[in-house]
Amino acid sequence: MTPHINAAKDDIADIVLMPGDPYRAKWAAENFLTKPRLVNQVRGMLGFTGNYKDTEITIHGSGMGMPSLSIYVNELIKEYGAKTLIRIGSCGGMQKFVKIRDIILAQTASSTQTPSSTIFRELNFAPCANFDLLSAAAKASQDKKSKIHIGGIYSSDVFYDERPDLNEQMVRHGILGVEMEAAELYNLAARHGCRALAILTVSDHLQTGEALPPEDRQSSFGDMVEIALEAAILTK
Repeated sequence: MTPHINAAKDDIADIVLMPGDPYRAKWAAENFLTKPRLVNQVRGMLGFTGNYKDTEITIHGSGMGMPSLSIYVNELIKEYGAKTLIRIGSCGGMQKFVKIRDIILAQTASSTQTPSSTIFRELNFAPCANFDLLSAAAKASQDKKSKIHIGGIYSSDVFYDERPDLNEQMVRHGILGVEMEAAELYNLAARHGCRALAILTVSDHLQTGEALPPEDRQSSFGDMVEIALEAAILTK
């Protein structure tokens, strides 16, 4: 038990999927796991554990932004022994060829600053996904209707970012999408010898202004969840 997770030690699986929204965790658990059980609800951050194809899986919310995710990932790794952590969430598309409802497998995650930045000081550490998970996710995505992109993303610590110059540079350097958590997830996984991957559904587009309506966001994320689950069990 930790200040933010009141689950028993054996209530958390080695494999943890992490949406930002706790209600998306509930939706994913109820729709993709067999016999899901609620294992955490401290501060409204819901976590569920169940089975997917005979493999125990936990789906636990991370909250919004890298500081929030950092709290939960640290506790899941240090106190509960999580070994594989996969972020499943939404992102904003940055390249014109990336469309609404497309899925991004985040090979790398750039950022201006993360909660781990003070550790590296002058070093520009390059946070990246676990290659086995990335490869397995690419394989699992082959039979999905959603178009898949593999490449770099940008993890911002500001949702309402008013720096068009920075966005222009991200586009110029081939960044596929922007979100707020993956860079710190990759940092923490590297530090603790764990495996991590971020799988993201494009819900908004920075160049076109398109956006999924709220009622479509959950129903459009099924492929992403299935890819994450398949990648996890293919590499366990």
